[in-house]
Amino acid sequence: MVRAGLTAERVTIAGAELADEAGLDRVTMSQLARRLGVKDASLYSHVRNLEDLRGRIALLAADEKTIRIAEATSGLAGKDALVAFADAWREYAHKHPGRYTATQTPIQIDPALAANAAGPRRAVELTYGMLRGYGLTEPDLTDAVRLLRSTFHGFVALEAAGGFAHDRSLQQSWVRALDALHTLLEHWPPSREGNPA
Repeated sequence: MVRAGLTAERVTIAGAELADEAGLDRVTMSQLARRLGVKDASLYSHVRNLEDLRGRIALLAADEKTIRIAEATSGLAGKDALVAFADAWREYAHKHPGRYTATQTPIQIDPALAANAAGPRRAVELTYGMLRGYGLTEPDLTDAVRLLRSTFHGFVALEAAGGFAHDRSLQQSWVRALDALHTLLEHWPPSREGNPA
């Protein structure tokens, strides 16, 4: 018998909270069942397995992160939008490390769930929209998106792992990195496609 009030959404939120506390890779169905006060078997009425749970956590996190970025960048353009976007990204990674990891990890997500998830689509729209403010068009837009994601994720991943040993303030380095990204986006180099490197 499934415990009253248990839903896929509640199971996903509880899994996301556990991921933030213990790390996504340490979440198990047994741990989650104990957290919810149910038998393991009860969870399988709401999520198929651990991979399905992780996929649901990734979609939840994508929605949450996108909402925060949209709120932070609303009405902004250029450098102001870039800084607000990046700060919202980093803040979400700090506050929700397990959920954030789920958004950056290859996970098999149920196609039906993915098709109905607004977060990932909205994230793409927000990122491309911000970069169009710099006058970029394809294929430069996609290259710039990849550069931003690599920079933001690389910084927060190294920060979380204690990978910055220098005594210079991490915040000062973050601000300077965003200054450099803004300058690069304003002076994006011409494409070399079709030309030998």
